[in-house]
Amino acid sequence: MVFMGDRATLLETGRFVQRHARNAADEIIEAVGAVDAAVDTTAETDADTENETETESEARHRRAAERGDLASMSALGALLLRRGDLDGAEPFLRGATAEGDRAAANNLGVLLHQRGYAEEAAGWWRVAAVAGSAPAAHALGRHHRERGDEPAAEYWLRQAAEQGHALGAYALADLLEHRSDVGAERWLRAAAEQGHREAAYRLALALERRVTEPVRGPHDGGRGPHDTGSRLRVPGGAAVVAPAAPTAPAPGGVTDPTPPKSELTEAEQWFRQAAARGHRRAALHLGAILEKRGELKEAGRWYLSSAKEGEAKAACALGFLLRDAGDQESAAVWWLRAAQDGDGNAANALGALHAARGEQQTAERWYRAAMDAGDVNGAYNLGLLCAAQDRIPQAEQWYRRAAYAGHREAANALAVLLLQAGDANGAEPWFSKAAEAGSVDAAFNLGILHAGRDDDRTALVWYERAAAAGHTEAALQVGIAALRDGDERTAERHLRCAAGGGSAEAAFRLATVLDARRPDPGPAVLGAPREEKSECEEWYERAAQQGHRRAQVRVGMLAAGRGDLAEADRWYREAAEAGSRNGAFNLGLLLAREGSEREAALWWTRAARAGHGRAALRLALLAARRGELTEGRHWCARAVELGPAEVAERAARLSEALHQELTA
Repeated sequence: MVFMGDRATLLETGRFVQRHARNAADEIIEAVGAVDAAVDTTAETDADTENETETESEARHRRAAERGDLASMSALGALLLRRGDLDGAEPFLRGATAEGDRAAANNLGVLLHQRGYAEEAAGWWRVAAVAGSAPAAHALGRHHRERGDEPAAEYWLRQAAEQGHALGAYALADLLEHRSDVGAERWLRAAAEQGHREAAYRLALALERRVTEPVRGPHDGGRGPHDTGSRLRVPGGAAVVAPAAPTAPAPGGVTDPTPPKSELTEAEQWFRQAAARGHRRAALHLGAILEKRGELKEAGRWYLSSAKEGEAKAACALGFLLRDAGDQESAAVWWLRAAQDGDGNAANALGALHAARGEQQTAERWYRAAMDAGDVNGAYNLGLLCAAQDRIPQAEQWYRRAAYAGHREAANALAVLLLQAGDANGAEPWFSKAAEAGSVDAAFNLGILHAGRDDDRTALVWYERAAAAGHTEAALQVGIAALRDGDERTAERHLRCAAGGGSAEAAFRLATVLDARRPDPGPAVLGAPREEKSECEEWYERAAQQGHRRAQVRVGMLAAGRGDLAEADRWYREAAEAGSRNGAFNLGLLLAREGSEREAALWWTRAARAGHGRAALRLALLAARRGELTEGRHWCARAVELGPAEVAERAARLSEALHQELTA
């Protein structure tokens, strides 16, 4: 493009530009180390020449140049140079330069640089720059920087930047940023304000980095909520957290902590400006910001824009967005495109997609592709795939590879395998390595490992560490330990965390803590209004709804106390059918009071056979009333055996009475 008037005209040249001509619109060209050749020209802007074609303009300037017109000689040289006709341009540029034309001197430097005469080119750029040419000063500054002369480079780039030259301001900012000079941001801003898209992008990154780096945590290596995995039983009866589901790094790179709003807002504005001018990485970053904020539709538009320009990470991110919207087929198309461009994250996503479909060989191929692309998640996911197929030696091999590369969840998974194989000593250092790298599951597993060795103090240290990071089962263990030590306040705090995280056992234990504080309700009063459910009953119910049998029995008892017998029946029955002997006993009591003695006997029989002494005593009493003395003595013997003491004592007396009746 030729800028009319006294302003310099920029012509992107050189082998780099020629090699990437199709991508010339991409602002990254301005960020490379090669000299940005600049064509400086002047041309008329009157109404007669405004609409003429390039051919007509060339003919007009050629006629004037042949008559010795200096301006036309310079303009014709610039036009031919822009077209790539170096032989045709050189005589006109040299002629105009000999007459003192500043623009021609700059453009002659461009021509000589293209021919490989860098020093001679720099000489003409110096002439033009001394005469006040900003493009020449910019080109000369880049020339000196390429040769390692940073003081000279800074001097000339500053000359260009202070004249309002966007490329000069950007190049100066790049030089200062390389030296960690705080003045870099000023010149990035100056270039960005003139529409320089790479400057806008880098300014946005600088603003974001300044407010996020102090609070940025270790990369978690996962996209989406972390799955804590299944629970595997190991010696000692403790539950060890197994490897999580296949993971892949999130594409956007936006951190969770929220920096000051004003600076983030400004950063977003610069990302938006760069993206609007076609900067594909800015579009990717803007998409990630919008996705995190929940503005998925607009995020998808920017991801799509970036992906169409060849940004593999944007194609991968777009795939995740489509997957989350339920369109797996379209997601797979974009993941495939990104994976073929070498994106390991997308290859992992394709592997997980095929693994979920049962296409194990295809999944393995994509996981290997991810690994070959340098994504350590590929090795970890290969380990998960092999473990799911009971190919334990291969799983261990891949876990080790990922763990040695620093993948913390692979280290945890490897330790789980070793622990399952009985090698607790081999597992411990891998658990430790994973925990120190930030794996919450590994910290919890270390707690279990030490608890299995009766080292409760060390176990509690690791439980507390995992609980502080939000691990539900670790919080439960800390709560149980606090209850054991009599620290009810600490226990309640951790049990609330664990119960809120979905632990049925924590909900039950929290309810028992709250239940113990409730005053004695006293005897029921006929006609009194039904009491509202207390907080402890709500926690009991939450545990009961998750299948916690003791909580189900307790909810049934509280319902019966309120007079809600239907609710009590439901919970007793659910607990009894799940194997709770207390549930079966209480259900029997409820049925007996309602006159269903036969069904009550069935549930008491189930409870007694499961070891419930009171149920055995009830069966003995039923048999005695029916005159089945031998049956009664059988259940008396069972009640004496099972206890507790008061039940055993009553059963013994009843048995003696039945014996006397039998021998009378």
